[in-house]
Amino acid sequence: MTEMMMVLAQTVAGPDKGLAIGGAAIGMGLAAIGAGRGIGQIGGQACEAIARQPEAAGRIGTNMLITAAMVEGVALAAVALGFALALRI
Repeated sequence: MTEMMMVLAQTVAGPDKGLAIGGAAIGMGLAAIGAGRGIGQIGGQACEAIARQPEAAGRIGTNMLITAAMVEGVALAAVALGFALALRI
């Protein structure tokens, strides 16, 4: 992970700024896609768990929301880092 960050930082510092902006945009897009897929999987598995044990629906729903918020927080951090790299140019 740190190696990838160093490569991105070197790309931003390089002479071809269009490539750096493109890389930052791709990184932000992948972060959004990954978060969407992850939250969808969390929701789907929570529905399956509630179908198996309806009496635990409250606890499952609470845990699902907390986990989805954590995934969304990581995605927001990745997008913010992408913006920071793109604006650093």
